[in-house]
Amino acid sequence: MFGDLFEEDYSSVSNNQYGKGKKLKTKVLEPPAPREFTNLSGIRNQGGTCYLNSLLQTLHFTPEFREALFSLGPEELGSLEEKDKPDAKVRIIPLQLQRLFAQLLLVDQEAASTADLTDSFGWTSNEEDFLDLTVAVKNVSGLEDALWNMYVEEEVFDYDNLYHCGTCDRLVTAAKSAKLRKLPPFLTISLLRFNFDFVKCERYKETSCYTFPLQINLKPYCEQTELDDLEYMYDLFSVIIHKGGCYGGHYHVYIKDVDHLGNWQFQEEKSKPDVNLKDIKNEDEIDDPLMILKAILLQEESNLIPVDQLGQKLLKKIGISWNKKYRKQHGPLRKFLKLHSQIFLLSSDGNTVSLLKNCPLQAESGFQRNDQQIFKTLPSESPGWNDRSSCSHWFDINDSRVQPIREKDIEQQFEGKESAYMLFYRKSQLQRPPEARANPRYRVPCHLLNEMDAANIELQTKRAECDSTSNNFELHLHMGPHYHFFNGALHPVSQTESVWDLIFDKRKTLGDLRQSIFQLLEFWEGDMVLSVAKFLPAGLHVYQTLDGDDLALCELDLADEEDIFVWNGVEVGGAHIPTGSDCEPLLLNVLHLARSSEGEKCQHLTESAHVFPSNAEVGSVFTALAIPAGVAFVVSAEPAGEEHWTAIPEEDLRKTFREQGLRNGSSLLVQDSSHDDNSLLTKQGKWITGVNEINWIQVKNACPSGSEEEQVRIPATANTVVFDIRIKAIKELKLMKELGNHLCLLLVFLVRLSFVLTFN
Repeated sequence: MFGDLFEEDYSSVSNNQYGKGKKLKTKVLEPPAPREFTNLSGIRNQGGTCYLNSLLQTLHFTPEFREALFSLGPEELGSLEEKDKPDAKVRIIPLQLQRLFAQLLLVDQEAASTADLTDSFGWTSNEEDFLDLTVAVKNVSGLEDALWNMYVEEEVFDYDNLYHCGTCDRLVTAAKSAKLRKLPPFLTISLLRFNFDFVKCERYKETSCYTFPLQINLKPYCEQTELDDLEYMYDLFSVIIHKGGCYGGHYHVYIKDVDHLGNWQFQEEKSKPDVNLKDIKNEDEIDDPLMILKAILLQEESNLIPVDQLGQKLLKKIGISWNKKYRKQHGPLRKFLKLHSQIFLLSSDGNTVSLLKNCPLQAESGFQRNDQQIFKTLPSESPGWNDRSSCSHWFDINDSRVQPIREKDIEQQFEGKESAYMLFYRKSQLQRPPEARANPRYRVPCHLLNEMDAANIELQTKRAECDSTSNNFELHLHMGPHYHFFNGALHPVSQTESVWDLIFDKRKTLGDLRQSIFQLLEFWEGDMVLSVAKFLPAGLHVYQTLDGDDLALCELDLADEEDIFVWNGVEVGGAHIPTGSDCEPLLLNVLHLARSSEGEKCQHLTESAHVFPSNAEVGSVFTALAIPAGVAFVVSAEPAGEEHWTAIPEEDLRKTFREQGLRNGSSLLVQDSSHDDNSLLTKQGKWITGVNEINWIQVKNACPSGSEEEQVRIPATANTVVFDIRIKAIKELKLMKELGNHLCLLLVFLVRLSFVLTFN
């Protein structure tokens, strides 16, 4: 039965390692995805293995072959555990094929891997010879026409084309014909799609129409015709399809699920008016969330969608979120879906939702799109399922992807660049036992059942871990009792106790998070308010408060490593806490004139950091500096790219810092309006608009003395006398007492003072 399937040919071993190199980039920690709604497993493409995958799936869906393979035990094949022993006789290829078929039947994964099987071959790509019927496609209308030409029509040798008889050694009249002597249980037919054009000297693919029946009677083509007609009947059960040209392409396979192992559903096209949800004018229809949610789910190809994505699609369709439009009247989205369980089906974990199969469609609703696709399960219980009258379950298996198709879809593969390449027929008389129906464990050896059960348990564990990891995020909990409010922002009292890191599942609700924090904080008393916070240059600032304990955290748009402030919602340490983006604290760099210790007017600029609420008036800077009145300057950019200080008009002092365009790190220059010639303000009766016009003299003490001061800055204008600068420098350097008793030394010192002109 197996023929030369397991013959190994090492002549075409590939040295191409690029495919293996790509596999190294896959996420090794992420387990394979579970099976989709068809409940069938595909085969992963290792790179150019689509034809092999199609053949393997055909063998797998040939139950007689599969069960014959499973019937081979350790006595015939040996054991994989002994493959490395020198004297052990182990048939690795059929053993690996057994494991592959068991995985395709029982392991809950979207696609199985053939890596172990192809490794046992000793090659990564190869061509195998097989026994089949090869039929022409060119100038032939279909399979029956080709078989008629091959096995019914006779080639007559007469007249000038007599046949030389080897027995009588004479030229005689003869007729040449071919017949099928013995029919196999399974018939493989190869279509000669690829030909050579001797005129153009190039290969080409024959894409003309070539029909083949779902059931064929081979009696006209057989040598023996006295058997019952049913002995000659064959049913199509597999079609390998090639898509592309003669120099490259892709293979996939249409397969009939003889044992009904898969969950077969078809998509019935319903023609509905093409209406966009955004174009609906009827407010009653928009106000009906049931109608809108059903319409959104009907537009999903798989009729299945995560709940959080359903909310996003609702926002995209009608331009307003569920919470703003429906929550007040209908409650949270998940609660609404649960209340309408006769229409919506929530998963066990509440993360995904779909429409029930028997959900009545809304005939009056205009929400369904044109050519709406609606999944509908065919009745699996029909009398005589071994008969042709029973429903045929066909699937399109394209490597990892498995999709249900209708039997009439096979007609689309009669012609074109994507067309049938190989046909597989099975005898109509082959009967399947009732216990094999929808039973993937049927006749699978016990050791393989145990191995696949263990693999499923391991997959479930890995998926749970991966699911938990992918849905967990870290929150930084800032404990209100361990903070104090000063200088316009919150600051921790203790770094070790003020911040707690919490790993939490974002699919859980805000109420779950609050309850978990209550359990962690045994010392907490009273109400607990959770607010989103953010670290700013001024300190920690509290923004919006999280509301809606029924909402999932993923619906609240919380980011990973979000800062959450835990407090009573009113005060911290007796201080009222301003919240929101409007009063966001700004850390500004303020420059102003400082007075000397001797009580003189400001002699040099001092620079200090101050925090102001962003919604406070700019004029509040004078109050912070204890200046009754003055002028504030901000940096403005000139077209040439230079920066200059520009005075803020008095009427703009009533604007907020944010309205004035000030941000964290911005600088303000503040001038007391009562200052004299040393002032930064007036020059020829106008406000100084350029900081480059404010001159400063830096005086360095180059004389050896006991003074602690080495250099000072002295304000000066163009009219300042040098002698005045010297006197001011001596005062600032605190040398007056030391030099006062030595007049000569004082004069020498005045001469040796070095001046450095700088601009501030």
